[in-house]
Amino acid sequence: MRKLRLGVLYLAAGLCANAAVGQDLSGYLTGEMRGLVLHEAPVAASSLPYLREDETEGALADYAGRHVVLNFWATWCAPCREEMPSLQNLQTALGGEDFAVVTLATGRNPPQAIRRFFEEIGLETLPQHRDINQQIAREMGVFGLPITVILNPQGQEIARLRGDAHWDSPEAIALIEALLAGG
Repeated sequence: MRKLRLGVLYLAAGLCANAAVGQDLSGYLTGEMRGLVLHEAPVAASSLPYLREDETEGALADYAGRHVVLNFWATWCAPCREEMPSLQNLQTALGGEDFAVVTLATGRNPPQAIRRFFEEIGLETLPQHRDINQQIAREMGVFGLPITVILNPQGQEIARLRGDAHWDSPEAIALIEALLAGG
């Protein structure tokens, strides 16, 4: 009886979580994506500004109309160093009008340290955005790094993954492609 109750609870949670993205993605939560949590309902993302590489202000709203994989990271974060090349590969594979990978350095990350980090790893296609005084991370409940959130085209958070992942894995690519196909 306990297994039956747990099964019903799991099914209900999965159906509610999938409502946030408007499609059933439960079949994609395997392998590298098994830790991704789909939200019951979309959550507002921060409207606070960040700094671009050229020191001008930007906002997550700049990416409206696209699905976004938003990665919170830091230059001193070892798992972030491991994860970043896969984020670049994901951007190279799927980036465009409908999708973008956005990296947001949070915490103490001077511009020269970010540039050096990108050069050392060979990152060329990801943005070097900085979260001013960790204000976006705080507002979005980011505690610990790396944290990756997925935003829908309306700029709302629909899913979150705590910790690093290989975002260029077959599971991650399939999940993002399913999101893009579903609108």
